Amino acid sequence: MEHGNLTRVTEFMLLGLPQAHKLQLFLFFLFLLFYIVILPGNVLIILTIRSDPRLGSPMYFLLANLAFLDICYCSVTPPKMLVDFFSCHKTISYRGCMAQIFFIHFLGAAEIFLLMIMAYDRYVAICKPLHYASIVSRGVCCALVGAAWVGGFMHSIVQVVLTIRLPFCGPNELDNFFCDVPQVIKLACTDTYVMEMLMFSNSGLVTLVCFVLLLISYTVLLVKLRIQSLCKKNKAASTCVTHIIVVFIMFVPALYIYARPFRSFPQDKVVSVFHTVVFPLLNPMIYTLRNKEIICSMKRLMIRYN
Repeated sequence: MEHGNLTRVTEFMLLGLPQAHKLQLFLFFLFLLFYIVILPGNVLIILTIRSDPRLGSPMYFLLANLAFLDICYCSVTPPKMLVDFFSCHKTISYRGCMAQIFFIHFLGAAEIFLLMIMAYDRYVAICKPLHYASIVSRGVCCALVGAAWVGGFMHSIVQVVLTIRLPFCGPNELDNFFCDVPQVIKLACTDTYVMEMLMFSNSGLVTLVCFVLLLISYTVLLVKLRIQSLCKKNKAASTCVTHIIVVFIMFVPALYIYARPFRSFPQDKVVSVFHTVVFPLLNPMIYTLRNKEIICSMKRLMIRYN
């Protein structure tokens, strides 16, 4: 703590996951195993798409970007969480806390916008197949992905600017294993009602609107698929179902965390683990396991280098 006209918090105490030693060891090896197995799988997805010319369509380009985003997202909080399993004093500096908030919201919002772009890609592919190549060209894809990153950056900057304006002069214990707005804002020594509403609008409301729009778009696409030929319908429907699964996996925990009052509930930590560690790494794998082209390309890539 620093003393002057106002005592300010210079670090936060992370209470982390359950304190029982045996349970912590179990969780450490479980998360480490998951990280070791799934993370290289996402890297393999990127390498496969980049090395196979047959996977040059916009859908696979966007999937590779999703895998890259998820790898980055899962590099923000899990490494420190794993280290803290063996630490008696789980602390994070004020600047480190703000950095976590920035990257969590930057990458998370960019992924939400990328899922919106993937829905647009499927809409054009299904509803305007003859014009697909000209509408969703590589240049357009690059511009849309760039816009998703810029959108994520703008969203995150708003979160960080609102947070750093708050005075932290008393309690510094965060009942979680990482820093995020709902926990940090409750430690401010001022009335945060207006700030909570602003952050709800910037996070919870935006997430809810995107979720509803995605559900509507995929419902419309599934209805339109009913009039197509059986072969094309089955393949396109399978892709849409995969997208819907990922949308639910991505949005349901985010809505639970951000689209409600900033209060603590017993299941908060469990939802946070799945939202920041498990689900992001699983998203690209779900796409891959339901896509025969990528699986075949992976086999060819592994045969080539064996």
